Amino acid sequence: MRKIFFCLLLLASAFGCALPKFSAHKNSPPGFTQIFNGTNLNGWAGPLDCCAVQDGAIVWQPKKGGTIYTQAEFTNFIVRLEFKLPPGGNNGLAIRYPGIGDTAYTGMCECQVLDDNYEKNTGQKIDPRQAHGSAYGMVAARRGFQKPIGEWNFEQVTVDGSRIKVELNGTVILDADLADVKASLANKEHPGKNRAAGHFGFAGHNDPVAFRNIFIRSLP
Repeated sequence: MRKIFFCLLLLASAFGCALPKFSAHKNSPPGFTQIFNGTNLNGWAGPLDCCAVQDGAIVWQPKKGGTIYTQAEFTNFIVRLEFKLPPGGNNGLAIRYPGIGDTAYTGMCECQVLDDNYEKNTGQKIDPRQAHGSAYGMVAARRGFQKPIGEWNFEQVTVDGSRIKVELNGTVILDADLADVKASLANKEHPGKNRAAGHFGFAGHNDPVAFRNIFIRSLP
């Protein structure tokens, strides 16, 4: 095998060709673009030191928070990813994030990523609009569709105009039009709710939550 690779290297050098580059996730779903290469955080911005890339995943470092986000901006899109939570784990998907401020309020929303047994594992009470998959503080998602702690979950989020739909492990847990939201948690305003475009990212909250196989597809 080493001899074959060495011969390929010599041929590539002789003819001025580059050897193929291999991706950690080489099979993108049709129409989707890989936005995390599984090796480093190229193409991402924000406080990147709050995360590490481990075994092909973005992993939040303990006691480090902050929102990291794609350098590219998106309008309407579908994002697919896998996530894994520790007990009581808390993070979030930054939807149409402007790059500054708290994405739950300055972005269209923060789509909550939270242990379904958060209350039991932390002893802290939450509002239903803070549960996993919820448009944080605005619309509650259905609960009970996560896999056991330590296993990878698959999630797909569709953002189209003012609508957001969240599918968790094959079940739709949220399908809402944020333009219809009249009440919010603690009556706090969400000035970014009507944002038409922004970055996609992750809103870390000091817990070692992991994300991998992250793909996005723009919609018309």
